[in-house]
Amino acid sequence: MKKIFYVMSIFAAALLFTSCAKPPQAEIDAAKAALEQAKAAQADKYVEADFLAVQDSLNAVLVEVEAQSSKLFKSYGKAKEKLVVITTNATELVAKTEVRKEEIKTEVAAAQTAVAALLEEDNALLAKAPKGKEGKEAIEAIKLDLAGITASVAEVDGLLASGDLLGAQTKINAAQQKATEINTELKAVLDKAKIKY
Repeated sequence: MKKIFYVMSIFAAALLFTSCAKPPQAEIDAAKAALEQAKAAQADKYVEADFLAVQDSLNAVLVEVEAQSSKLFKSYGKAKEKLVVITTNATELVAKTEVRKEEIKTEVAAAQTAVAALLEEDNALLAKAPKGKEGKEAIEAIKLDLAGITASVAEVDGLLASGDLLGAQTKINAAQQKATEINTELKAVLDKAKIKY
């Protein structure tokens, strides 16, 4: 009889302690705060895939915590461990975002230099292009395109100054692509006309 009572009291104590386990609210709050800091640093824009992965992990753990809350025997140990990892990962996103921003600035600066060189070369090639009846219209169209590229490149510094790095990157990449297309087109015309460039 004493053995049965002893086993029953151990079971009752275990039931009491596990059913009274509380959700890891402090860890949840810390993970949410770290993710908010990452979002404030614009991690959702500059390291979007990493940000979404951390956000998805947090959402999955919150679902897990909710599922544990409805159980008779609650266990939040694994959820706590995951939340600590999520908090660390979210905190690291801030540093990753800053690194990515610097990379974009470097890429934009390199593209600006490349576009300036392309525009110079395009203008030199344009001066050598044949100026026949059809050529005159094509030259005017290319001049307009080059003026558009020049105007677009001029906007890049303003975008950088305002902190719109992704906008600056998009604009300079489009300008570089267009300048490269014009360069290729002009070289093909000069090759066809057998004019050295």
